[in-house]
Amino acid sequence: MTTTTTDEVWQLLRELIQSQQETDRKFQETDRQIKATDRQIKELGKQIGGLGKKFGSFTEGLALPSMETLLRERFGMEIISPSVRASKNGQHLEIDVLAYANGDINTAYIVEVKSHVREEAIDQLKTILERFRYFFPEHQNKTLYGILAGVDLSAELREKILQAGFYVARIQDSVFELDTPTVFQPQAF
Repeated sequence: MTTTTTDEVWQLLRELIQSQQETDRKFQETDRQIKATDRQIKELGKQIGGLGKKFGSFTEGLALPSMETLLRERFGMEIISPSVRASKNGQHLEIDVLAYANGDINTAYIVEVKSHVREEAIDQLKTILERFRYFFPEHQNKTLYGILAGVDLSAELREKILQAGFYVARIQDSVFELDTPTVFQPQAF
């Protein structure tokens, strides 16, 4: 059996204290690293969100020239406005493309543009159409139609969009074209 001297006990205590201090420093460093990683993740999230918005704007910009041609030539629209935003009584409405004609035609079209069309885009467009006259009372007497334009959408989703009464436009050879059957009857809102 060994006996421990007072000096050895003090030495062990110093080593224990030093080891505890080193562990504390490592925990503090790890905590700093975790906080730095959290900040980086938050910043990356902001950048990804911004990239998504830019890609959406890019898709809308890609669609506009061909949608403008289609709306003028096929539907006789006189006024075509991209990126229309309205606010009224604290409520907001964003429309990717608004087109309308007065006179004999007296019709308006709302185009919602998506890079990748998902099923919720149908409800989104329907909500925009339902809220349209509240924000634009000057168009109260116009017949109103919806067009869902997408770069990527499945055949199954195309059918659901048509069943909802909306025109479908897809990109083909860098141009958006209507992809609706000749017998298609759109729903007026």
